[in-house]
Amino acid sequence: MVFSSPVFLALFLPLLFLFYVFFRYRTFALLAGSLLFYSWGEPAALAVMLVVIAVNYGLALLIGGCASGGRKAKFYLTSGIVLDLTILLVFKYLSFAVGNLNCLFRPLGFSLNDPAIPLPIGISFYIFQAVSYLVDVYRREVAPQKNLVSFAFYVSFFPQLIAGPIVRYKTIESEIPDRALKPDNISSGLQRFAVGLAKKVLVADYMGGIADVVFSAPAETVPAVYCWIGAAAYMLQIFYDFSGYSDMAIGLGRMFNFHFLENFDLPYSARSLSDFWRRWHISLSSWFRDYLYIPLGGNRRGTARTCLNLMTVFLLCGLWHGAAWNFIVWGIWHGIGLLAERLGRGRSWSLPPVCGNLFVLLFVLVGWVIFRAPTLDYACVFLGNMFTGNGRVSGFAYPDMLKFFTFGNVVLFVAGWIFAYAPANGYLKSRSYPVKAVGAFLLLAVAFIFAMTSWFSPFIYFRF
Repeated sequence: MVFSSPVFLALFLPLLFLFYVFFRYRTFALLAGSLLFYSWGEPAALAVMLVVIAVNYGLALLIGGCASGGRKAKFYLTSGIVLDLTILLVFKYLSFAVGNLNCLFRPLGFSLNDPAIPLPIGISFYIFQAVSYLVDVYRREVAPQKNLVSFAFYVSFFPQLIAGPIVRYKTIESEIPDRALKPDNISSGLQRFAVGLAKKVLVADYMGGIADVVFSAPAETVPAVYCWIGAAAYMLQIFYDFSGYSDMAIGLGRMFNFHFLENFDLPYSARSLSDFWRRWHISLSSWFRDYLYIPLGGNRRGTARTCLNLMTVFLLCGLWHGAAWNFIVWGIWHGIGLLAERLGRGRSWSLPPVCGNLFVLLFVLVGWVIFRAPTLDYACVFLGNMFTGNGRVSGFAYPDMLKFFTFGNVVLFVAGWIFAYAPANGYLKSRSYPVKAVGAFLLLAVAFIFAMTSWFSPFIYFRF
């Protein structure tokens, strides 16, 4: 079930909200609704989540009962992290590992059967939440949650469950018991949800249609101009798709009195790659910083160790996004860029702000081609077309692409780039309350009509 689907907008959300309003035990109501949301169409995946909840709940209590930093606490923490990551590795990466081993050893007559285990949706997000919870309990930054219902609710809360943002327990610990109905939170939450839904159905889905046409064609047949159009469309699609989901998750959380941290901050306006990663998928980049980069030593152990730590983080960041070489190379691409930027900091080739932003856009665009292409070979040919041209095919000989130039697509493309620098939710925030309310209502109504009457696509980050 996705937030832009008719069943969620017209059935699940209204009924859950009514249940929440009139049921006495509201935390339990949200937990039941969240478990139903997660198991919708995929009941078997719920068992995996329940195991994660039970294991981390028990281990956190054990860690909390040990002396701070003691041997037993370290053992329980290590056991929990190993168990959590093993679950993630088995469900997400086992088939990838088997496929690569078979490619390596098949000439020797050796092969393994692909287990083909279905990937539980959202497992990358709730596993990372569970790991951060155990670490924070071990560090004494939070006390272990003794109420099993409250802890299960934290792990399974539906707004951020499927595609983030990654919500740390310490961020919302004090808000879990607050189940009062607050009109201001409900109003501001609906406004934020409206912005996110509009991003998804009015921009991301239409840009995705353009990108899908381009990337579904054989790479050698796509003229250079359409390679650039398709790559730029995908660049908008992934931003509006993911930031739109984050807006909807933040808005839904706000309706139920939770204040999730922001997940995007105008990333395409960044003037350096490090600035881009402070603005893009903030919950993930900060998670890797706090739970991997700094524990590895960060930048405190010399240049060589800093470089190793940085490359390790971005190699794993790429792998986190999916079990495919495209994602690994994408992570390495960004790691190399950040490494070059760090080593060259303060030198004469530092770029002026405008040039810096253009460089970031170009660098990120190349990375998105690697990310979106079905294979690495495809990405190489596609990028070759972009930067050296494709003399085998003329743009005028590619009639299927003429639909790019419809009035609606051009308007959405231009508007998409405008709001990538000046977000719609920022505009609404600066208006008076009546203007905000009317604007949000109209935006929600238009987005709702589009979601009800046109095709919709799943959120890109569902598969991660």
